[in-house]
Amino acid sequence: MPRALLPALLLLLTTPSFAAERKTTVDVVGQAFHINGQPTYAGRSYNGKKVEGLLMNSRMVQGVFDDLNAETRTMWKYPDGGAFDADRNTREFVAAMPEWRKRGLLAFTINFQGGSPQGYSAKQPWVNSAFTETGVLRPEYAVRMERILDKADELGMAVILGYFYFGQGKVFPDDAAATAATRNATDWVIAKGYRNVIIEIANEANHAGYPEVIKPARAGELIKLVQEQSKGKVKNAAGRLYVSTSLTGGQVPGESIVKPSDYILLHGNGQTPEKVRSMVRRTRQVAGYRDQPIVFNEDDHFDFDKPENNMLAAVGEYASWGYFDFRKKGEKFEDGYQSVPVDWGITGARKRAFFDLLERVTGADGK
Repeated sequence: MPRALLPALLLLLTTPSFAAERKTTVDVVGQAFHINGQPTYAGRSYNGKKVEGLLMNSRMVQGVFDDLNAETRTMWKYPDGGAFDADRNTREFVAAMPEWRKRGLLAFTINFQGGSPQGYSAKQPWVNSAFTETGVLRPEYAVRMERILDKADELGMAVILGYFYFGQGKVFPDDAAATAATRNATDWVIAKGYRNVIIEIANEANHAGYPEVIKPARAGELIKLVQEQSKGKVKNAAGRLYVSTSLTGGQVPGESIVKPSDYILLHGNGQTPEKVRSMVRRTRQVAGYRDQPIVFNEDDHFDFDKPENNMLAAVGEYASWGYFDFRKKGEKFEDGYQSVPVDWGITGARKRAFFDLLERVTGADGK
């Protein structure tokens, strides 16, 4: 047997269908999200603004992180000097999830290629990709992802599962490799029987680091590929996976993305509350928009203690909002959810402020 086929064979041998056992189903119903047939945060409003049906979330993309580049791997040591441990990282992620859920977090974004482990990086020489250069899904990444998605299913949480991150776009030499990776990841999600997973093809598809098939002009190709590939194979209201893709902060997607997407992803990085409101309003005016839910799944502006902030601005326009935080220079290990190594607890001051406001907005009782 050719060696190239071995990883795919291993995935098939270790990937039985759990469709009959799954506990959580996420659906898109008009502009709202439903979990197990009921709108999220049922009956909830905050300051007179409707919260029911929103999917409040946090960017937790490093849950399956590993660095396959020996030259940069030593950058991610733990505070005690210990070497980074990918299994420990996933184990600690899973252990933290129940508390996130108790505080009102119903969804998180995780990515098969992670995100910048420094928050923002001019260069990204590390290699953190669940896909090989031919688009084969690496079994060790798949196993870690399975642990996380299984726990989310158990807890009644939705997962925005990203396939691609622009900092790792260099892994793919061409469109064919990216397309193969899309097919392989989708096959894996289907085989596992997940009904709580919605797909984000790419984080910030308008970055230069991607093959052309991922970029905005052709983004609809991979969105439609996943929709067609999963048709009749997912036990949810649509009978297939829900799919979208995202752009950089402040960008409103055009018709090529809005029309085929099942839900619309926005990023609030660099935006004021008024600009956040404007983004939502402008998105609803794009040709091809048909009342899909609007979800911010990345925003690095907080002010959670103030009456005017990006989270509340999004909620006020009936759009879901997602927290994105990283550890800035000089900050402690407990700060930020994107910086590797990650403290996945609700520890640093910004994390606590986010969850405190989230709990108030959603009516979660923390029990």
